[in-house]
Amino acid sequence: MPSPFAKRLLALGPCAQGVLAGGLRGLEKEALRVRRDGRLAETPHPSALGSALTHESITTDYSEALLEFVTPAMPSSVEVLELLEDIHRFTCRALDEELLWATSMPCMLSGDEGVSLARYGHSNVGRMKTIYRRGLGWRYGRVMQTISGVHFNYSVPEQFWPVFAELEGRPAASDTLHSETYMGLVRNFHRIGWLVLYLFGASPAVCRSFFRGRETRLEAFDRGTVYTPWSTSLRMSDLGYQNKSQAGLEIPLNSLDDYIAGLTRAIRTPHPDYQRIGVEVDGQYRQLSANWLQIENEYYSLIRPKRVARSGERPSQALRRGGIQYVEVRALDVSAFDPVGVNLEQLRFLEALLIYCLLSESPPIDGEEQAALERNHRRVAREGRRPGLKLERDGTEVALSAWAAEILEGVGAVAELLDAAGDGSFGRAVVLQREAVREPERLPSARILAEMRARNESFFQFAMRMSQVHHEAFAATAPAPDVERHLRHEAQASLARQAAIEAEPQLPFEDYLAAYFAAD
Repeated sequence: MPSPFAKRLLALGPCAQGVLAGGLRGLEKEALRVRRDGRLAETPHPSALGSALTHESITTDYSEALLEFVTPAMPSSVEVLELLEDIHRFTCRALDEELLWATSMPCMLSGDEGVSLARYGHSNVGRMKTIYRRGLGWRYGRVMQTISGVHFNYSVPEQFWPVFAELEGRPAASDTLHSETYMGLVRNFHRIGWLVLYLFGASPAVCRSFFRGRETRLEAFDRGTVYTPWSTSLRMSDLGYQNKSQAGLEIPLNSLDDYIAGLTRAIRTPHPDYQRIGVEVDGQYRQLSANWLQIENEYYSLIRPKRVARSGERPSQALRRGGIQYVEVRALDVSAFDPVGVNLEQLRFLEALLIYCLLSESPPIDGEEQAALERNHRRVAREGRRPGLKLERDGTEVALSAWAAEILEGVGAVAELLDAAGDGSFGRAVVLQREAVREPERLPSARILAEMRARNESFFQFAMRMSQVHHEAFAATAPAPDVERHLRHEAQASLARQAAIEAEPQLPFEDYLAAYFAAD
């Protein structure tokens, strides 16, 4: 009997180009500002880039030195990448003797004390953003927060929903159908998201300075570098975002209501370790609360269901109001081999993979399966290229290579539909990944280590060289004139918007914070 995926794919086939192509894509890319000697920049956020609080495209993440570039949702991945390139060009021209670091993992760090918190001014919303980051430092350490990544935002086309509703025997497309279907996608991505770490992981090594004052069980690559021989993404391992601090945090994925309830519990339930840190100590806030999560964004996950929030609205409130609007994939390392940290083939493949997850059967995930999925993610991050590696699936062990081939067959079928009347670019993206599974030396993680060995480079030397190469390329070419004009105007306008916010009467911060968390 054909699987639900096969049935849906067959039914959508005649109209696939009209209902599957044309979804919206967006990118969020993080990059550290570093000095010419590779050390973390200590300068404030450049005024030429505008206000980190209110700029629509250029902001900061954890640290004052950690830039974040945000594109709008656009109907073409090519357009998204072109805009991201222009944002990089504009930024590189605004930097004074500084570079954008080309890898996810930082280097030349002087410990937590050398990582400055991002600053957003003295308004309540600005203070809250900085205090939240101070809390992350107390909870997980500031060095961990200097890790960079790329987030891919995606939504299927609106014209997909009425066709899918009819296919599923639903009376009409609705917010409920959207949310149920997207939650199925999210569950399936948790099941097979290890493949993204395997194919696109680009952090197999790390500078010893990352562990200053802490023990590491990694092997020595050279005097300044530690690594694991078969790792793909140390960023997504227990060294980085998938750390033990959130190991006991259970956010259910079996319905949107369950997901929202789980996040709400997490921001309202005290955590003993965080209670010991304290909230307001000696007149200064150390964190926003002593609960499992300070705010919902603290929850680290491979993928998040999202909706654009209104001003002052928490992410879960936005989801409760209108359901899921898009998904945010958070599993991509910054690719050192690509100037903007990501390439078109990756985005093509991710889009086809997400549609595969959307159309495939997605039963509920129980606690036992969730634990197995997390073990798979950790195993692939730490030793994904180990020959013969096996993963857990339905209570048994299966070879990573065999499971990957099965997934790629389904993703390839989706790519064929997306390529109908197109240029074949989705199919080519899948072919590249099939070749990488057959020949793991093609994987970015393997290429990085091979290049470091061939050039006798440390991780720092490799990352520094790539940072300089990309900077010179961006600095040599001006952004598109209309983009440059817009970014110059937005920089000035964002500074004016921050000034206007700070000129407004402010509630006592304690009242502002209480109101933010009290709203349902």
